[in-house]
Amino acid sequence: MLSRVPQAAIQTAHRRTLFSSLKTAPIFSRPLLSSRNRHYSILHEQPKERRFGPWLTTFAIASAAFLGYGGYVLYQTLTMWPPEVRADLRDAIAAKLKGELELSERHFHRAWDVIQTVPISSLGDMPYLKLTGIAVALADVLETSGKPARAYEICVDALLVMQRDGAKETLTGQEKLRAISIASKLGQLAQELQRPQEEEEKWLVFAVEEMLKLVKSEGKGPGSNSAKDALEEGQVSLPLLVVPSWISKADMGAPLEELGAFYARIGRIDYAMPLYLQAISLLIPPAPKVASPEDRCRGAQLMGNLSELIMRRPPSPETLHQAEAWASQALAVIKKARAEIKSTIPGCEEVYAAALFNVAYFREISGDKVSARRFYKEGLDQARANQISEGVVEASKALARIDSESTGSGLDSDVDVKSMTP
Repeated sequence: MLSRVPQAAIQTAHRRTLFSSLKTAPIFSRPLLSSRNRHYSILHEQPKERRFGPWLTTFAIASAAFLGYGGYVLYQTLTMWPPEVRADLRDAIAAKLKGELELSERHFHRAWDVIQTVPISSLGDMPYLKLTGIAVALADVLETSGKPARAYEICVDALLVMQRDGAKETLTGQEKLRAISIASKLGQLAQELQRPQEEEEKWLVFAVEEMLKLVKSEGKGPGSNSAKDALEEGQVSLPLLVVPSWISKADMGAPLEELGAFYARIGRIDYAMPLYLQAISLLIPPAPKVASPEDRCRGAQLMGNLSELIMRRPPSPETLHQAEAWASQALAVIKKARAEIKSTIPGCEEVYAAALFNVAYFREISGDKVSARRFYKEGLDQARANQISEGVVEASKALARIDSESTGSGLDSDVDVKSMTP
């Protein structure tokens, strides 16, 4: 049962006006003409007709349209939030951008307290997305300020609001995705705060169950179409409110991966392996669906994790064969993904280095020293190129070990003391 955290008193802050007053000044500071030799006035002259080129006319029209659109966007941004919280949100965001985290926290906290008191109907479409948006923004400020325990409590409150009677049944796909992200964050914070394992497990299980419901909705029941859209498009960005990165992107495999990692950490391999398999199937679905290079990189990483889990079983030829098969598959997947992209994907290069090392390890214990040395060397080069210190050290040690065991076999050693550092 979730318990509500007592709300702290928030000091009232000064509100700033949106527009500043305009100042006027005299147009002319001296007479137009002051010569005694002139007996006619400039006022009697007919003004010359000014001709504007078509480019200037087009520019003027475009500028007017842009200003009109900008005003409309500003109006929409301000009016989508209840009047009771607009000023606090502006001040909270401004303070955060200036690095004034305590002031930002106070304004976010007051906005969070106030928005829970307004009628939910006043929040318009996807009301719980807006309501919890303030909560996660506050939690982000608290975590950045070194207050993870308070961030944890705010996230608990936000999830509780979405799960209360009358709310859960009306959640859209985007709002369900928000609940999944909050639950996943609670699992992460529970581990960092060293909360009981049962508490961490509760949040991670909730995230997995809700994600699988979205995946399996397939047009069944109300809100299923929006659920499918949520998974394909990610979470909606709210004007004026920038949510933290951990909640801004949909990721089908993440909850499964996190719960699998939890069970692997506590030694429940029988629970962890099915979760990794399910996550891989979501990230790299069978044809005709095509996975993005980013998802294939993630899938390859999970294949490597799965190979490591299999090796924890009692040793046997079958165990070794299964583990090596997953390691080889991971290398094949990551190679293909890297070949299809022009720019570097964050994390992919590290996955590639690990995949090379894992395949080299299995070749080594199988007695194929030549192939093992080749893969270790490729892994060393990859680790050096991407400044992966641990990879450089481990691959260098492995190469030194193989070369020492292969003295007189014709294998040349190119590993020296310098190769042990990035």
